[in-house]
Amino acid sequence: MPLSEHEQRMLEQMERALYAEDPKFATALEGTGLRTYTRRRVYQAVAGFLVGIALLMTGMVAKQIWMGVVGFLVMLGCAVLAVTGWRKAPKPGEQQPSGEATADRRQPRQRRSFMNRIEQRWQRRRDEQGQ
Repeated sequence: MPLSEHEQRMLEQMERALYAEDPKFATALEGTGLRTYTRRRVYQAVAGFLVGIALLMTGMVAKQIWMGVVGFLVMLGCAVLAVTGWRKAPKPGEQQPSGEATADRRQPRQRRSFMNRIEQRWQRRRDEQGQ
């Protein structure tokens, strides 16, 4: 459910007040978010991928098929995590979607505009019936 215009204005005023009172704290809060989380997740997936390669090679050298298979599965899982994490990461100057963390950031905007149009129609109908 999107915020009303009044709630959005109040939130913006609170953000401005926070920046005015303690800009260092506000900047520190800005850095912790979806971008930092996804970057960390991608780094972990890359490290896991390297561990999978090591397991695969160890399995081949030791002639342990099960170890090679486990190494391959670890590599595959980490590759999927890295690719999905990379796609979900917002661009450096891009605003994070508030309230919803989705892979496609266009969806919430379209839904909001659709919901805004529905709300405006509803308000017009109420105003017309009230007069």
